[in-house]
Amino acid sequence: MQIADDNSPHVPPEGTWRTVRTTSQDDEVPDGAGAVTLSPEQLTASLPAQSQHGRLADVAVVGLGYVGLPTALCLFAAGRTVVGVDTSESRLADIRSVRVDLLPAQQDRLAQALLDPGFRVTTDPAAALEADAVIICVPTPVDGGLVPDLRALKAACASAVAHAVPGQLLVLTSTSYVGTTRELLVEPLVARGLRPGTDVFVAFAPERIDPGNPSHSPDRTPRVIGGVTGRCTELAASLLAGTAPSVHRVDSPEAAEMSKLWENTFRAVNIALANELAENCLELGLEPLHVIEAAATKPYGFMPFYPGPGVGGHCIPCDPHYLLWQLRAREVASPLVEVAMTAIAERPARVAGKVRDALTARGLATAGARVLILGIAYKPGVADLRESPALEIMDRLAAWGATVGYSDPLVPRLDRHGVVRHSVAAPCPADWDLVLVHTLHPGAEVGWPAGSPVVLDVTRRPAGVAAGAAV
Repeated sequence: MQIADDNSPHVPPEGTWRTVRTTSQDDEVPDGAGAVTLSPEQLTASLPAQSQHGRLADVAVVGLGYVGLPTALCLFAAGRTVVGVDTSESRLADIRSVRVDLLPAQQDRLAQALLDPGFRVTTDPAAALEADAVIICVPTPVDGGLVPDLRALKAACASAVAHAVPGQLLVLTSTSYVGTTRELLVEPLVARGLRPGTDVFVAFAPERIDPGNPSHSPDRTPRVIGGVTGRCTELAASLLAGTAPSVHRVDSPEAAEMSKLWENTFRAVNIALANELAENCLELGLEPLHVIEAAATKPYGFMPFYPGPGVGGHCIPCDPHYLLWQLRAREVASPLVEVAMTAIAERPARVAGKVRDALTARGLATAGARVLILGIAYKPGVADLRESPALEIMDRLAAWGATVGYSDPLVPRLDRHGVVRHSVAAPCPADWDLVLVHTLHPGAEVGWPAGSPVVLDVTRRPAGVAAGAAV
C-alpha cells in the first residue's frame, strides 16, 4: 500500500482524500493498477483499534540509529505522528542539532521535522504507551567471537512488551535469527495475557537501508512483511505502506526473517567469490575490473560483484553469523557460507600483507614506513566506521611498526586503541611511501595519489588513479 501524496500536510485537512496502491509483489505496477482511493478515516480504520482518534496513527520508533532515524523520517513524511526513542542522550543531541550521518535530502527532512510537534525524540521508553504502533530498529552486531550480540535486541523487545497496550501493533525490523519475533515478542506478550492477532498485533519487516545511497532510499525500496496472523500482516502493511513503493507479504515472521538472512548471505558469498577470483586474475596477469566488466555484458545469469579490502557495516560481516549460529545449535553445517565468512574475515589481513609486500618490493621495511589510507569509512558517502576493514588494516600495519595516517573528509578524527589520529586534509604524495586507496567518497579528488611512489588500489579503480595495482 503506497500513500501517494508527497505534498500533503502532516495531518490531512478535513475531507482530504489520499491515493493508495496495494501490491503483494516486488515487481513494478503500471500506473493506476491496483490503485484505491481512501479517506483519512478509512486509512485509520485499517489500523489497530487504539487508532480511532480521527487522525493518523502515532508511531513510536525504538532505536534511532542508521535504520531507525530514516524510518522515523519516512513515517513522518507519510503523514504519521512520530516519537523516536533512543537510550543515548548524545545520539538525541546529535539528532536535535542535525549532526547525523544522513543523505542531504534526509538532513533537510530532519531539520523540518524537528520544527513540527508531530515529530519528537526522547529517551523515555514509556513513550511507546501513547503509540498505536511500535517499530523496533536496534543494532544486531556480533561479538569478538562472531557470536550474535543480542543485548540491545532483547532489551528493546522486553521494553516493547512491558509497555504494550491492547490494540497496539509491534513491528520488529532488526536483522536476527529465524524465530526471533516469536521468541522475543510473541511468547512474552502471551505470558502477559495479550494474544497476538487478537489483543495486539505483531509482525517482522526486515530493514532495507543502504546508507549513503540515494538510489536505494527507503521510499524507493520494497518492504517484506510477515505477520503472526493475516490481520497482523495487513496492519503492518498499512503502517509501512507510505514508506515504500510496494510491500511483499509472506506467510510468517520466520519467512520474513529468513528472507533478510538470505539477502545478505547471498551478498557475502558473492563478495568472497569476487575477492578470490580477483586474486586469480592477478596471478594470471589480468586486470580484475576489466574481466568483471566483460562478464557483466551477459544479460542473464550474472550479477557483478567487485573485489575490495573487506566488508563493513552491520550487515554483510554480521548477519550471516546469525544464521550460522542458529544452525550450529542444531548441529547443521553450512560449509559454503562458513568458508565465505572466513574469507571475508581474513580479507583485511590479506590486504595489510599486500601493503607489506609492496613496500618490500621497493626495498623498504614495513617498520618505519609511512602509509596513508585514503578513506577509512566502510563505504563511500558515509562517516560510518562500523566493521570498516580500514581499521584492522591500520592496526596491523601499526603493529608491524609502520607510521599510519589517513585522509577522510567525513571522519575528521579517529580515536583507536587510545591513539588519536586526525584526517590529513591535503596529502602531499611525496610524504608517503605508499598510499592505500580504501574508500573514495563522492566528489573526492582522486588524481593526487598517482604522484606517490606506490599506490595500492582496493576499490573499483577510478579513472583518475592510474598508478598502482589492484589488490
